Amino acid sequence: MPVRTDRQVADGLLPSPVPVRFVAEDGTAVEPPAGYPAPEDGRLLDAYRRMVTGRRFDRQATALTRQGRLAVYPSSRGQEACQIAGVLALRADDWLFPTYRDSVALVARGLDPVEVLTLLRGDWHCGYDPAAARVAPQCTPLATQTVHAVGMAEALRRKGEDAVVMAFVGDGGTSEGDFHEALNYAAVLNAPVVFLVQNNRYAISVPLAKQTAAPALAYKGIGYGVRSEQVDGNDLVAVLAVLDTAVRRAREGGGPFLVEAHTYRMDAHTNADDPTRYRPAGEVEEWESADPLARLEAYLRGRGLLGADGAAAAREAAEEFAARLRDAMSAEPATDPYEMFDHVFADPTPQLREQRDLLAAELAARED
Repeated sequence: MPVRTDRQVADGLLPSPVPVRFVAEDGTAVEPPAGYPAPEDGRLLDAYRRMVTGRRFDRQATALTRQGRLAVYPSSRGQEACQIAGVLALRADDWLFPTYRDSVALVARGLDPVEVLTLLRGDWHCGYDPAAARVAPQCTPLATQTVHAVGMAEALRRKGEDAVVMAFVGDGGTSEGDFHEALNYAAVLNAPVVFLVQNNRYAISVPLAKQTAAPALAYKGIGYGVRSEQVDGNDLVAVLAVLDTAVRRAREGGGPFLVEAHTYRMDAHTNADDPTRYRPAGEVEEWESADPLARLEAYLRGRGLLGADGAAAAREAAEEFAARLRDAMSAEPATDPYEMFDHVFADPTPQLREQRDLLAAELAARED
């Protein structure tokens, strides 16, 4: 019988030589590559509404940080196409493993925005129930969630579920050992997991050129035997088409899939960052002209799928969403300082009990 050569196997793993795209920066359609069916129009309209709300949520969260309502907020303005497409490609019973920058994705997933921001406000480790939402806690350490995602994917398969796991990671995370361990682990297990790399070109202030010499981050999957692709991360149509294929392939037993989405973080790394120290203003302006939200809106309008009334309704709904968030975040959270000692050990250590007693004495002294 014919035997596949190493070259044939490698060709099946290689990403496209240029990022996949369906829509140009001005909103006009381009000829997409074969193999990626275009998403249905209804899903694109749903994605547009979620992107409008996500953008408004991001702006509101940034304002809440300036007002002292949040301790920190990592904006994802400019990366909404990646986050919304990632959520829409999943079923309700699939799992999502997000990073600290993926709050927009969690809101699009249907989580309470106040619960999403609980971590960033600093009053609890995670504001939502991960098991109920099938969303892991937002991960701050780089790439550690990718290994967890593979473990979850294998666990779901052993339970007989056909659910898929998607792990978000940034370009900086691909330089971490956990990321490479996760790719290898996933490939060996043929795990139903999709890795979505949001390559926004900077790991805080470190540019991509100082992180890797690879022609694209998508090529990092090949050495581990992981099917890989690169896509224009500001083209929601393309990102959704590629992720639909990746998720379907993983669900049907095709194994892990690595997708690199080329995008850009328009704002600072967080409110504590000064991006003018490491990137030129002209670069930001260039990427703002490729705004994913404006691109999708122009595409939908050009095809007659979205009119002025529809766009206005989406913006109005987003403003109402932001108003509800403002009101909810204006209320002081109910906190219990003793909670910091809970869930550390089933049987608290003597040192932990001593620390708790010291806190109790200090609080009692303040009351006196």
